[in-house]
Parts: sequence; C-alpha cells; structure tokens
Amino acid sequence: MKTRLDLGKEAIFPLIIKMSWPSIIAMVAMSLYNFIDTFWLARLNSQALAALTLCFPIQMIFAAIGIGTGVGAGSFSARMFGAGKLCKARRAAGQIFTLSLFFGLFTIIVVMIFHDSILRCFGADAEILPLCRDYLIIIAFSSPFIFFSMMSNNLLRTEGRPLLSMWVVLISSILSAILDPLLIFGIGPFPRMGIKGAALAAVIAQFTASIFSVYFMLLKTSIYELKWKYLIPDISTIKSIYSTGFPSIIINLIVSLVLVIYNHTLSHFGSLAIAALGICFRVNGLVTMILFGIGFGLMPIVGYSEGAKLYGRLKESVFVALKVAISIAVISSVFLEIYAESIVGIFSNDPALTAIATPALRLYVSVLIFMAPTLIFINMFMGLGKGNLAMVLLFFRDVLLLIPLLIVFSAWLGLFGAWLALPIANIIAFFAILFQAKKELRRFDINV
Repeated sequence: MKTRLDLGKEAIFPLIIKMSWPSIIAMVAMSLYNFIDTFWLARLNSQALAALTLCFPIQMIFAAIGIGTGVGAGSFSARMFGAGKLCKARRAAGQIFTLSLFFGLFTIIVVMIFHDSILRCFGADAEILPLCRDYLIIIAFSSPFIFFSMMSNNLLRTEGRPLLSMWVVLISSILSAILDPLLIFGIGPFPRMGIKGAALAAVIAQFTASIFSVYFMLLKTSIYELKWKYLIPDISTIKSIYSTGFPSIIINLIVSLVLVIYNHTLSHFGSLAIAALGICFRVNGLVTMILFGIGFGLMPIVGYSEGAKLYGRLKESVFVALKVAISIAVISSVFLEIYAESIVGIFSNDPALTAIATPALRLYVSVLIFMAPTLIFINMFMGLGKGNLAMVLLFFRDVLLLIPLLIVFSAWLGLFGAWLALPIANIIAFFAILFQAKKELRRFDINV
C-alpha cells in the first residue's frame, strides 16, 4: 500500500487496471452500502425507503461539493506532478483541510435552521416529512467528514496510490453496512432507532474514514507534506482548484436537481413510485460505480500525461479505458435485463412495488452501453482541466434534455413516460459528447 505507481512510464493497460480496480472496488463498496441501506430500510417500511430516496438528492449536494473540490484538487495536482511542480501540488492538498471544514460547518448551520423548508422543496409531504427530518438532521453532522474523505480520495489516486483511496472507502462502507441493521432494528445492546440509526451509522463511518485519510496523507512515503504553510488558505491555489472543481460541483448538483424533479414528478404516482426510483438508482448504481471507477483511474493518468506532454500516451490511455468500460457495460446490461424482476425482489416482496420497479429497471440499464463511453470522456475532460466543457455537456443532457422529456413524457405516457425519459436523454447526449471528445483527441494528433 505504500508504493506509488509511475503514471508516466508503466505499460498502459496494466496501469489502467492498477489505477482503476481500487477505485472500482471502492465505488462498488459504496454502491453496495447504498444497496444494503435500501434493503434494511425497505424491511422497516416503504415510508422509510421513500424518505431515504427523498433525502438522497440532499446528500448528493454534499457529495457534489466534496467530489467537485476533490476532482479540482486532483486534476490540478496531477498536472503539477507531471510538470515537476511539487510545491504547488502539495499546497493544493493542504487546502482541502480548510475547505472541508468551511463547507461542513456551513452545511450544519443551514440544515439545523432550515431543515423542514429544505425537505419540502425536495418533495417531502406531510406523511414522510418527520422521517426525512430525523434522517437529515443527523446526517448533516457527517458533512465535514464526507467533504474531507471525498477530497482526499482524489488526491491519494493522483499521487499514484489508488489502494489507499480504496481502503478509505472500504472502511467507511463496511462499517456502515455492519452498523446499519444493528442501529435500525436494535440488535443486541444497540437501541432500536429506525431511520435515525441509518443516519447515525453513516456519521460514525464517515468520521472513521476521515481519520484514515489523514493518516494515509501523513505517511512518510506520501509526496504530500501537510505542513502549516500548505494548510493556510491560498486564494491562488483555491482558484486553480475550482477552475476544474467548480464545473464538477455544478455537474453533480445538476444530478441532484434531476432527482428532485424526478421525486416531484413521481409523487403524483404515489410513494411506491418514489420507492421504485430508489431501487433502480441503487441497482443501476452498482454498474455505473464500476464505470466511474475506471474513469477516476483514467483521470490522473490523463492529467499527468498532458502535464508531461506525453500526448500519444494520453490518447492510448483513453482508448484502453473505453474498451474496458464498454465491455463491462455490455455484460452488466445483459445480466440485469434478464434478472431484473429477481433483483427487484431482493428489496421487497410487495407485488405492487415489483410491478412498478421491474420495467423501470430494465429501461434504466438499457443504455449502459452509451453511459460507459460518456463517463470515460467526461473524466478525460476533467483530467485535462476542461471542467467547463464537461459541465456544459452534462447540463445539455440533464437540464435541456432530461428534465423537459421527463415532464412531457410523464404527462403524455404516465409512469412509463417518466422512466423512458432517462434512456432517451442519455442516447441523444452521447452523440454530442462523442463529437466533442473526438475534437479534443484530434488536438493531440498535431503534438504527437
């Protein structure tokens, strides 16, 4: 775990695998935790599952800030490592301590004051508002740790130590999965806390993950040096971080916005439709997390290669990542299409919920073959520091395509139309993203 990978010299395919598989395991572990969280709360009651689904976009706002800042810091650090500017990379790593503390305290204050107003904006009705409130107030206190662990995760991958970033996520996910049933149902000496137990499990897990993140960054083998001079807020470095990080935050906030509108749209069809969305999102997430893992593994290689002017290596890395991602998408989509009903049945034995969620899941996974290259290209743009381009492309997909299609199709075709909007938006957006990716890659042909 203490060794670093050489992003500029190792053979491409083995390097992609070495950089990606820890990220894949970490992302799948995170998705499995969400899967387990959904499983236990579905066993509690459908209202608890609906409350979790409604709170999920709020948690994605936390994730948007953490991941976006981490992507910005990681992309900037990778380019500085490639250019041999170690001090700038170390200063970027130091800034995440101040940023995670600032955003964490701000989140806690806002949630404590405006929790009911926030939840109503996100689609909570009188039936499930108390459950949503119980969950959100507790989960807010994990936000400083969520921010820090997500930011530091990108930095660990950037310096060629993806195994350490994997262990941070694994520790958090495994601890959450163990504590979930104990605190939800009051097993053994633990009190029965219901949905509050799920939230408390997440707080404990994220705090533990943050402790390990700090420990890994303090190892003598780390390139980073957590000295006070790097921890003091530096406006120039923060600007460099958010030149890529801010668009990444917006991208993730757009996903949260889409989920809010989905929740509002599905609320017209009842709480079972919202619960079905929660199931589909988590099952589909198992595959997309793998694809994200490959993209996260690619990102620092792209950033380093551009910084070191290794343009041929950059292009080859992208093509190898594409082949791996598309292969996984094809195998996964075939499996999920065949066993969709059985997979939905894992979450609930309610025939009404199964009848709603099964066709929805089949539509969701039908476009994985388009999602795979989309995620690879978006991470390529991020690695190149082209966060604005990635933001515009995903804004086009989610705001200009998906949201209008969701509103129109649900009014025209009912619940089936709500599910159909997502695959159509993804297919159309894929061709726009492919066009921009080809244009970007042709730029390097001149320099090879």
